[in-house]
Amino acid sequence: MNVNCCSSQNKLKTTAKGKSSEEGVLKIILAGNPNVGKSVVFNALTGFYVEVSNYPGTTVDISRALIDEVEIIDTPGIYGVGSYNDEEIVAKQIILQADGIVNIVSALSLERDLFLTQQLIDFGFPTVVILNQMDEAVSRGLKIDHVMLEDLLGLKVIPAVAIKNQGIAEVKEIIKSREITDSDKTTPYLDNLFNKSELSKEERLSKLIILEEDLNTRNKIYSERRIKVNEIVAKVVSETEKGISLSAFLGKSLLNPIIGMLAGAGILYLLYEVVGILVAGNAVNYLERNILLKYYSPWITGLISHIIPSGAINEIMVGEFGLLTMTVQYIIGVLLPIVFSFNIFMAILEDSGYLPRLAVLTDNFLSKIGLNGRAVIPIILGFGCITMATITTRILGSKRERTIAAAILSLTIPCSAQFGIIISLIAIAGGLKAWIIYLASIFTILVLIGTVLNKILPGKSTHLLIDIPPMRLPVLKNVMNKTFSKTWHFLEEASPLFFIGAFLITILKITGGLAFLQAALAPITVSMLKLPAQTATVFIMGLIRRDFGAAGLAGMAGIGGTEAVLNPLQILVSLVVITLFVPCIASVVVLYKERGFKEASLIWLASWITAFLAGGILARVLGIFI
Repeated sequence: MNVNCCSSQNKLKTTAKGKSSEEGVLKIILAGNPNVGKSVVFNALTGFYVEVSNYPGTTVDISRALIDEVEIIDTPGIYGVGSYNDEEIVAKQIILQADGIVNIVSALSLERDLFLTQQLIDFGFPTVVILNQMDEAVSRGLKIDHVMLEDLLGLKVIPAVAIKNQGIAEVKEIIKSREITDSDKTTPYLDNLFNKSELSKEERLSKLIILEEDLNTRNKIYSERRIKVNEIVAKVVSETEKGISLSAFLGKSLLNPIIGMLAGAGILYLLYEVVGILVAGNAVNYLERNILLKYYSPWITGLISHIIPSGAINEIMVGEFGLLTMTVQYIIGVLLPIVFSFNIFMAILEDSGYLPRLAVLTDNFLSKIGLNGRAVIPIILGFGCITMATITTRILGSKRERTIAAAILSLTIPCSAQFGIIISLIAIAGGLKAWIIYLASIFTILVLIGTVLNKILPGKSTHLLIDIPPMRLPVLKNVMNKTFSKTWHFLEEASPLFFIGAFLITILKITGGLAFLQAALAPITVSMLKLPAQTATVFIMGLIRRDFGAAGLAGMAGIGGTEAVLNPLQILVSLVVITLFVPCIASVVVLYKERGFKEASLIWLASWITAFLAGGILARVLGIFI
């Protein structure tokens, strides 16, 4: 797009702050409710020219792209421009700087989504509406008169199916030709409130923001706005004779407790077969044995040894924990295929609309440990990254819920790379029987932690309020984009820490520090956990990064062509301990930031005690029965 800023009556004329768009880059803001396809629209408009960063002073991620003289910014999913949470505050601050708004609404939930649209109209922002997911509306027997909707809103309305790129060209053309306009179809109550006075847009916006900060006035404005939206929806939406779709039937069925539990068990089993057996077992072993160990390792070892025959530098570069041997082998040969396959699996679950249904199904259980079904979102995210999941505990409704969720995440949830390796090791430790023992052990600790905290923490939990999007067939392009993005982010973040960790471990080995720590931890690793003394190295590696420790376990178990030093029972005990063990450095930093010094320190200390105590008990129980 090549957009030149201009000033014309009712078209991208000024920002809310009164700054002419001619003075700088034109700011086009994407706004919409959750689950309307906003990110898909953003990606379609911007391609790969995207920068993701935290909004200043917050942990809310903002995506932006600069295309010629137009900056397109994607705001968090919000239900209104208010100050109820961090997402709304950030979205409000960004929207107030907009030259124009691209408002994405779902054809499946107009009654909900048009509230934000009407609020933008009341604020006086130049806006274009994308009526997304039109194909799904048709499949559900909904008929939407978008021409009438355009007339009633006083805004340009573009029917779209963003995942198929339908409607995107029209939006680009509107931005390019500067045809985003404002509307005079404001909520009638506000016209009366302002006595139809001749206020400038800036004056009206300032007054309206102040009015909506007052609780009583806001409730009245929201009520009148809701009445108008309901009237619009009643006029433009009608139902056809088409019966219930397969998607609607499947979505409803997955909310059934019995079907939902069976589906969840099936998904777990499929995850085990795909990530644990197919990828971590077959693909990783092939990659390690037939490529890295056969060709890469001998080549790099010979090359470095020719330049530096022996000594500390040689040990650091190509020794047991070498930067160019073990570290590269773990990152490329073990972690990359496991993380990639796990991210594909999670992207499919996310795009299908399954995860919110899982929240509803788990609400009854989670409410018994002081949470509600919404907590399943940070828990699921924790299987990707504990650091990010800890940040997203902010979506929970009370301090006690955030504390309980942070403790559960830190002690019982393995991150994606760690979990992928765990699945592969479960296959070596005994397959299905080992899988059941592992899950039962972690689940028992999770329930104990939640129950105890629920009893001792003051206050009470909030109730579940969550949107249930329709079930969809994931689009391959979106799944792969998300998978590549997350995998690349993992490599960017994890690789430096792996190299640093390998370097520190090698230094400890050279100086004798590693042997000293192994001896110091022997009463725990050998006597209590019944593990080899060198397992202490794995725990030290895990302090730097969880998956670094898990990767060390993989080597001790014989994955990647190394000689196995752990038997199946010891592998199982090690997996439970490494899961419950302290979070990595990045997670600990975020934990202290989110929960404060006292709470974070207690959680950190509890993870040490819980991990070794649970591992010791499990080692003895398994020693008796297995």
